[in-house]
Amino acid sequence: MDKKMNAATWLLEFQRDEYSQAGEDGIIEKILEVLPSNDRWCVEFGAWDGVYLTNTRHLILAKNYSAVLIEADRQRFLELQGNYAQQGSRVIPINCFVGFGDDDNLDRILAGTPIPRDFDLLSIDIDGNDYHVWKQVVHYQPKVVVVEFNPTIPTGIEFVQKADPAVNQGSSLTSLVELGREKGYELVCVLPFNAFFVRRQDFHLFQLESNDPRDLRTDSSAITYLFTGFDGTAFLRGACNLPWHGIGFSESDVQPLPSLLRKFPSNYTRLQKIAFAVFRFFRDPARFPGRLRRRFGHLAGRSG
Repeated sequence: MDKKMNAATWLLEFQRDEYSQAGEDGIIEKILEVLPSNDRWCVEFGAWDGVYLTNTRHLILAKNYSAVLIEADRQRFLELQGNYAQQGSRVIPINCFVGFGDDDNLDRILAGTPIPRDFDLLSIDIDGNDYHVWKQVVHYQPKVVVVEFNPTIPTGIEFVQKADPAVNQGSSLTSLVELGREKGYELVCVLPFNAFFVRRQDFHLFQLESNDPRDLRTDSSAITYLFTGFDGTAFLRGACNLPWHGIGFSESDVQPLPSLLRKFPSNYTRLQKIAFAVFRFFRDPARFPGRLRRRFGHLAGRSG
């Protein structure tokens, strides 16, 4: 095997888009090439129209893959059907919501299809509950899993959004890596929005010198960092925006202290010490003695 394969990020050299968003097509193709066997089946949800930023269309058209493509939105599903009409029974479009309950999880949905238990590729991109739907995939053990993470969360932070179809927050790369390990998967590559996992028994084939997400993740452009000075001033570095809303924010939006109190506490004047005591009481009255809470607590409640 090529010596370059020992580098943690060697798969990034194969980034290429035919229909994908950030090089997924080329990396998926290379991962499948490294694996000892392929059954040429893939699954993707939400699949949109089966063309827009898809991780499976290249496999279907160029590699003769069979596929289960799942899309919950009715209009997109109709477009999906039309886009794969020529593939006939080789592509199975399904109009349904993939959830994490007993009746709507992926295991239950795939049970009605001829797809093998260890099919080649599962691509999960539903802008929020990706963690929870993958967690509920138990019966099927795809060889490769591509799953979306929230790119604004720094590597090393554990965050899993609430399991709620109405919530769109996403989960951190670190939390998905931990889930993958619980399920018998290892991380092999990271792109700006997607993490790539293979089954543990196949991991050695990739000869990575490290699969720590801190080594595999090379793009941190979406992350905003917040830190504070000794004087209580909050500072921002990095993206400083809400990427899905197109709205930026600045340090003035996140200051926890009014400007009068942004000094190192031992440098406060007597007046500032009094002002800080009052400010802290109204911010967190529970920290103060019971007598003060009883006397002024109703005022703190009004201020909230």
